[in-house]
Parts: sequence; C-alpha cells; structure tokens
Amino acid sequence: MSDRDVIEFDVLIVGAGPAGLATAIRLKQLREDLNVCVIDKASTVGAQILSGAVMEPEPLDELLPGWRDNPPPILQPVLKDEFSFLTEKSRYWMPNPPQMNNHGNFIISLGATCAWLAEQAEEAGVEIYPGFAASEPLFNEAGDQVIGVRIGDMGIDKQGNPKDGFMQGVDITAQMTVLAEGCRGSVSKALIAKFGLDADCDPQTYGIGMKELWQVPKGRVKPGTVQHTLGWPLDTSTYGGSFLYQLDEDRVALGFVIGLDYQDPEFEPFEAFQQFKNHPSIKALLEGGTIISSGARAIVEGGIQSLPKLEMPGALLVGDAGGKLNVPKIKGTHMALRSGMMAAEHLAKELTHSGYDQLWRGSSSAAELHKVRNIRPGFQKGMWFGLVNAAIETVTMGKLPRTLSNHPDHEQLRKVSEPRLSPQYDSSKRSLEPRDRLASVYFAATEHDEDQPVHLQVTDTNICVTRCKEEYNNPCTRFCPANVYEMVETDGETQLQINSANCVHCKTCDIKDPYQIINWTTPEGSAGPNYVNL
Repeated sequence: MSDRDVIEFDVLIVGAGPAGLATAIRLKQLREDLNVCVIDKASTVGAQILSGAVMEPEPLDELLPGWRDNPPPILQPVLKDEFSFLTEKSRYWMPNPPQMNNHGNFIISLGATCAWLAEQAEEAGVEIYPGFAASEPLFNEAGDQVIGVRIGDMGIDKQGNPKDGFMQGVDITAQMTVLAEGCRGSVSKALIAKFGLDADCDPQTYGIGMKELWQVPKGRVKPGTVQHTLGWPLDTSTYGGSFLYQLDEDRVALGFVIGLDYQDPEFEPFEAFQQFKNHPSIKALLEGGTIISSGARAIVEGGIQSLPKLEMPGALLVGDAGGKLNVPKIKGTHMALRSGMMAAEHLAKELTHSGYDQLWRGSSSAAELHKVRNIRPGFQKGMWFGLVNAAIETVTMGKLPRTLSNHPDHEQLRKVSEPRLSPQYDSSKRSLEPRDRLASVYFAATEHDEDQPVHLQVTDTNICVTRCKEEYNNPCTRFCPANVYEMVETDGETQLQINSANCVHCKTCDIKDPYQIINWTTPEGSAGPNYVNL
C-alpha cells in the first residue's frame, strides 16, 4: 500500500483544456451531487494552452447558452477569410476552401478562453487544482482498471534526493478518470499502450504548431481578418502552412504548422516559421511591432482512421487526447467541447466507461471527421497531389469508397546520405524578433527549477552519438523549437546535452525521434511555459 495521502472524487479530469472543462461543467449541470475535480500541470489554467485559434461557437452555445453576455476576454468575430499561395517574393490569392469558411466563427485565445471556462466551472461547483502534474496512472490491485493518477513529487534534486521544501505528491482516485491532456499526453500515451487502444487503427500522425502574438503599429490591423497560406518557405514534399489572425487593439496572432512526417533530417521547423515572417507581405505588417508571447505545441493530425478506442476500464479519452482535430478546418476546439459534453452526458447516466466509444463513433463529430478523412493523408504524396485529392474529396464530400492510411511520423526521415529536400534558410537576412530559438524561449516565459530531475528521458544516449549521428545527424537538435537538445564536446568526446529548462512542452521530441528513445514526462507541477493570450 502507498503511504501517500489520498484524495477521492467521483470523477477526476486530467487536463484543464476545453475538453476537460466542458466535461466538468456539463457533469455538474446534469449531476450536482457528483464530486468533480480537474487538475492541470500549468501554474494557472490556460498558461500552457496554445492554439490558433478560430472557434465554431455552436458547442459553447449549447454548454453555456448565455455566454455571449459575459464572453472570454479575447473574442473577435471573423469578418473576412483570405487564402493564398506564397513564393519567396510574391503572394497569389486562391479560392478559400469550403472547410475554411469562418463565417459566424470567432478568433479567440484558447488559453484565455480556458481560464474563463475554469471560472464557469468553479461557479458550478467543480474543484480545480492547477500546478498538479499527473506523473502516472493508478490501477486497482489486479492492475486491470484505472482508479486515478499520482501527482508528481515536488522538491527533488537532479539526483532524485529530497531538497528543503520537499512535498510528496498525493494520489487522486476516482470512480471514473477522464483524460483530457491534449495531444500526446503522457498519461494518455501510457494508457493507450497498456490497454492496446490503438491496436485496430492506423498510427497517429502529428504536426508542430508554432505561434506568436504581436503588438503592431496603429492602423495596420483589420480586426476580424483571417489569413492562411501554403507554399514558401516549405518545399512541395513538406506538409504545412501559416495562419495570421488580426485582432482588436492592434494585435496580430500568427503561426506556422508543419507536418511531422517531413523527410529531411536537416529541416528546422522553427527556422521555417521565422523565414515566413520575413516574407514581404508579412514583414510589412509586423515591422516596427513588438512580440508579446510565443510558443509551440504538437498537433494531432491523424483523423478518424488513427483514432484509438476512447474507453478503457475506469477511464475515458476526450478531446485531442483521443485525436479529434479536424485538420482541413484547422480546428479542434469545437470537437473538444463536444466530446467533453458527450462524455459528461454518458457519465451522468452511470459512472462507467462502457459504451462511450460507441456513443462517440455514432455522433455528428465522428461523421465530421469521416467526411474529411482522406484530405490530410493525401499530402503524403506532395503538395500538388494533396491539393488535387483535397478538391476531389471536397466535391464528393468524403463519400468515395476508400480510406487512405497514415504512417508513423518517426519513420519518415531520410538518411543524411540522401539528397536534401528542403531549402536552407539564411537567418542573417532576417530582421524580426526572435532571431533564434533561445530568444523564442524567453517570450514563452518558460520556467523550470534547474535542480530537478530531467523530465526528458533518453533511454539510450549511446545511440545519439553513434547511429543517430551517422544516419540522421542528430535531428533532435533541429526539430526541437526550444533548443533543448545539443551535441557538445566534453573532454574530447561528443555527448548529448539536454537543456530541459528550455522545454516548452510541445512534445515534438517524443513524436519525431527516429529511434523512439525519447520519453517526455511531466516535470514538477507548474513548471513550463507561461503563455500570454496564446
């Protein structure tokens, strides 16, 4: 038996994102008698939430009918959609894809919206504990049912010894645990593997999304304008594109999304994003402005064919923990809210996992993902094939009798001995901040105690200095947007150095490492980025 303190609830929700908070609010609306708890690893709710984000409002209308009378702090109605193709010097306007029609939608800060949702949840009687990082799942004595999670210890030094101020983590148990950790959650990852929830689906595939919030000179912004681009600075074999959302108060949210199935081991996603910002049409908007906040986060892109089973004994997966992003729409908030509400309605009838997976797969949300299932995998054959395939799938509304397959991102890298695919970027010609990854980390306001166990676990560092160096030239030193991984010379020997204090919790390393020897785990509670309105 554990000697840890134990806190018991009827329902425990791991993660205070839109799916987790929607679950909590809806549960209390339906069953006031239930003890509902939400925990989150961030210092405050929303501090580690990052998304584009344009939100379809219908699920929020259902969850909180009067929300528009007391809206979240950033809520800009979309007034105009633009879609274009970039070359190095020019921009060519293109028809806006139907999936990206944002009429009636709102530009939001998902972090600020989640902080606002947390207030609604607490008013409904939900207990919310930020700074509680779930380190591992808990099981019954037989080991075949989830009964909660363990909160990681605080005040441990790098050697694993207690420091002054040591606090042992508690065990939080519940009749039902709802995993709402978002993309590639560490507890969700462990449970998907333990219960084989992904045995009957395609491998999950991901992207990395990088985002910045800027204050620009007066008169440049047209609030409500939503812009998306594809093309430069990416090569035609690499999936990705940009978003730029114009807000009130002379603010601009912009970012870049790149599929993590890219093939060139020398490719640097962060550099591509910064290069995009220096395109003439983008630089003209930003130049003279000030960056407020920046961050990065992995994005789940596999669609319905990569969706794991959403239930296991004692627990459910909701939102992006289960992989419910609609990639062609570039939207997941509405899907997260709906999945959380559906989970709550299921649990309100009876506190059991059984039946939730079937319930969701028969829903309108599943139908939405099925309709667009072939668009993202079509880009595996390059941008031009992907665009033609997307047009066909759009016209036929996904009714063709086929489902394209996904492949594991970490298996897609070519060897360095093969020809390069992506262009090289000349950072000396860039003038906009941040100029490098360390500067970007500063704008993410990430904080970790330097003297704590490294939460990025590499199971065999010998591979890093032998096979990985020879075959891929250590791609972790380039795919990480926060400069966490470095190969350094020590006493004449090359070693891997992990700058874990830089980590912005994007999970890219856990996904893209070609040998799958990097395991992202939670650091001490509240450690990590502290995003401002991302």
